[in-house]
Amino acid sequence: MEQLHKIPILTIRFANEITSAELPFFRGAIISKVPAALTLFHNHIDTGFRYSYPLIQYKRIDGKAAIVCIGEGTEAIGNFFASADFNLQIGNRQTTFQIENMQASQWLLQPWEDTFTYTISRWLPFNSDNYAKYKQLNGIVERVQMLDHLLVGNILSLCTGLGVHIESAITCQVLDISREYVCEYKGVKMQALNLTFRTNVYLHNFIALGKGVSQGFGIVKQIKNHIYERNS
Repeated sequence: MEQLHKIPILTIRFANEITSAELPFFRGAIISKVPAALTLFHNHIDTGFRYSYPLIQYKRIDGKAAIVCIGEGTEAIGNFFASADFNLQIGNRQTTFQIENMQASQWLLQPWEDTFTYTISRWLPFNSDNYAKYKQLNGIVERVQMLDHLLVGNILSLCTGLGVHIESAITCQVLDISREYVCEYKGVKMQALNLTFRTNVYLHNFIALGKGVSQGFGIVKQIKNHIYERNS
């Protein structure tokens, strides 16, 4: 039997609208308000980077700025509130941010007998090696199967980063690819996807998978009462 893992999660939604291109500025503005030693805000350490799963993630939800804090991140975010300074520099504009909503919950992270259906947007699943392999695959079935495998790997990385050991098999099935496009991450053009998938792991709304999860990429949202079926 799987051990139960309850992960605290705090979603902070601001009233201020923001574009996807402004997310790096939003992230930088928040980081500037807290001491540099608070690694969870920026994932930089003395020897380079903290490569574990980001516990403070900067988002754009329904067109507005948001922060999702996970695990230890739910306590660390108190340092931003302690600054009592919500006047943020977003690119060329100075804006006072106002909190619209805060929601705290416990996330039970484990495989289940049931499956759950999600959308994932701005997902960056590829590195240079597996993208070359993906492009070489001729059939849509083979490509979708590879995406299934990459999703499983992303969820396993998420679990490992949160200290959750999974004994049961994780399953993922891509149901629909709505968009494939190129976007820029850290100055590099990368292949991104928007798609719908099914998995036996419950994922909390607005957490993220893949590359760039702390900067608004790979955001997951559950679809309830779904009727999706994969044609394969």
